[in-house]
Amino acid sequence: MSDRPPAMREPTYFVLASLLTGPLHGYAIMQRAQELSDGRVRLATGTLYTALDRLTAEGYVRLVREEIVNGRARRSYGLTDAGSAALRAEAVRMASAARLVTSQAADPAAGRAADRAARKARPA
Repeated sequence: MSDRPPAMREPTYFVLASLLTGPLHGYAIMQRAQELSDGRVRLATGTLYTALDRLTAEGYVRLVREEIVNGRARRSYGLTDAGSAALRAEAVRMASAARLVTSQAADPAAGRAADRAARKARPA
């Protein structure tokens, strides 16, 4: 059994990715996640804030500021170092999985060699 964390769900990945360039408020996170995912990730408000609460508890994001705009609370969130590391690790995992498939499709023997190399390169 592996000690690696499970694969990140796509909405989580794009919520974290949306914060790579700096803190954003909730609506901007929803828009950016949709944009980055080419429209595949469309987050409802409740889903987003549930995810942000979970990601905050996990230490991946932090509340940067809260302000009142037009009588409503606007919370801005930023990516933590742990969140950035988790996002990077997931990107590496996905790239490795993609290389396995694309290299085997082009050359099955090269694909097996790439798979062996990827397994050796994985952190313990």
